[in-house]
Amino acid sequence: MKDCKNRDTNCCSGICCEGCGKMDAPLNTFDWLAGIPGNYEDTDIVEVQFKNTRKGYYRNSNGIPLKKGDIVAVEATPGHDIGTVTLTGRLVLLQLKKTRLTPESEFKRIYRKAKPVDMEKFAEAKAREHDTMIRSRQIAKDLELDMKIGDVEYQGDGLKAIFYYIADNRVDFRQLIKVLADVFRIKIEMKQIGARQEAGRIGGIGPCGRELCCATFTTNFVSVSTSAARFQDISLNPQKLAGQCAKLKCCLNYEVDAYVEASRGMPSRETELETKDGTYYFFKADILRGELTYSTDKHLAANLVTISVKRANAIIEMNKRGERPESLSTTAAEEKQSADLLEQENITRFDSNNKKKRRKGGGAQKNEGGNEHRHERRDTKREEGENRNDNNTAERGENENRPERRYKRYKGNNRGKNNENGAGKDKPAQ
Repeated sequence: MKDCKNRDTNCCSGICCEGCGKMDAPLNTFDWLAGIPGNYEDTDIVEVQFKNTRKGYYRNSNGIPLKKGDIVAVEATPGHDIGTVTLTGRLVLLQLKKTRLTPESEFKRIYRKAKPVDMEKFAEAKAREHDTMIRSRQIAKDLELDMKIGDVEYQGDGLKAIFYYIADNRVDFRQLIKVLADVFRIKIEMKQIGARQEAGRIGGIGPCGRELCCATFTTNFVSVSTSAARFQDISLNPQKLAGQCAKLKCCLNYEVDAYVEASRGMPSRETELETKDGTYYFFKADILRGELTYSTDKHLAANLVTISVKRANAIIEMNKRGERPESLSTTAAEEKQSADLLEQENITRFDSNNKKKRRKGGGAQKNEGGNEHRHERRDTKREEGENRNDNNTAERGENENRPERRYKRYKGNNRGKNNENGAGKDKPAQ
């Protein structure tokens, strides 16, 4: 196994380690094309990630040999910024489609790999971010602005800062920008984000036990409505449907298309099924399995019967013709067998109770040699049986000649036992 180039990534796969990266940053991407010959020659565009989820695409016009994890200094307005290379080669062209960009678009340049002087300025700028955020929140409160400053990001050279804020309505922050520029002596950029983007920047663990989707792979946030929960028969409980951003969970949209497609052939839930047993009302549905459960009571679970969608549609057609089936369920021959593997298992399934029957002779297909050997085997077994019977008869005769000896031995044993139980007293013989 070759030595891993990225030892700090704890990657020990023997295939290629160039595509691995640290999982401490959101929206981490695995470069599965890394190491393939000609991968880096297809394009000179490089994906660079900054603080949290902010990413950008830059052109490597100087031909600097870069790989995933390198820290570079890139062009900014004004000055330069410091970021980490997250993707190179062919996968960058696929990532550009998400942002609706083309390789012919104008991209800023990569200056160089970060030097120790650049890293010192970058560390000093990052150390001021928290204090700047606290101070800016107090300034926004003094100006009575209905907004929340969620995060502050300094540029690599410390000449510019991006203030991320959340607001439900439109905010006039022109006065705020003037005050912030006078206080911090830097260029100010205000960027509005939503509640989902803020949760992605902060990160966390969801109720499913995995890292938040908005912090790992989700970049385009689509609106989620309660109709997605209705299609999937999920109870409209705000506490369970809301995520850490206090909005509806993004994962509600993941499977809604499959549920909509599966529920197209299902009858209306308001339809009543008429049978000779009575009237049945809709109770619940298993959309993915294609099963419907009906009850004899409209509001309670009484005499529940589960049938397939095909059976329900057939009963509805019969009711339209004025016919009523005997019952909702089908006959026993048509019932579907259980799909439970443990229920089908039986520890005696390998036991054979039926003994193998020997084929009777006389067939034209049997060989004469085989018949002769079979007859010899039968004669041998017959002789062994006769000898065994003679031996049993002889032993039986010898045993019949010993009744007196057996009786004396039995009598002596009983007399010794009676002496011990009676403590020396004689008992009359029986």
